Amino acid sequence: MSRLSLFNSPFLLGFEHFEQALERISKASADGYPPYNVAQINEQRLRITLAVAGFAAGDLQVQVRDNQLVIAGKRDDGPEAVYLHRGIATRQFQRNFVLADGIEVAGAALENGLLHVDLERPRSEPQVRSIAIETRHPASAARSTIDVGPGDVGPGDVGPGVQTHRKASR
Repeated sequence: MSRLSLFNSPFLLGFEHFEQALERISKASADGYPPYNVAQINEQRLRITLAVAGFAAGDLQVQVRDNQLVIAGKRDDGPEAVYLHRGIATRQFQRNFVLADGIEVAGAALENGLLHVDLERPRSEPQVRSIAIETRHPASAARSTIDVGPGDVGPGDVGPGVQTHRKASR
């Protein structure tokens, strides 16, 4: 069975990494733990907030691997406790977010059971670059020419390919 690619157009050059990112997203787990929000603070800043009640800062890990933000949590409950009811989830987790080129992690903070990860897109100025066009001639067409002025050739200086003209006298 052949796979249909969205990026197989000859006009989309160098977009293979987008296709790989889409594959990673499609394979991502549909697990809803822990719940999270993604908020746009302004044009250049995003904030991902995860509900991580019961996790300490030492139980959490935030990393960037190959343009992918990986947030993981693992809590050690210590000695096995006997619960009559366990409604607070503290199981280990890993959340992955694919970052666009240029997005940087500005920082992370744990506050009241919420982990905030701030992302920043540096403002970039549009760039215009001109490309010089070289002219290339085949080796057989490459000839050197010599410019000769009107006073440089005399009647006796006739060589192959050089023609002299005399004015007819009346």
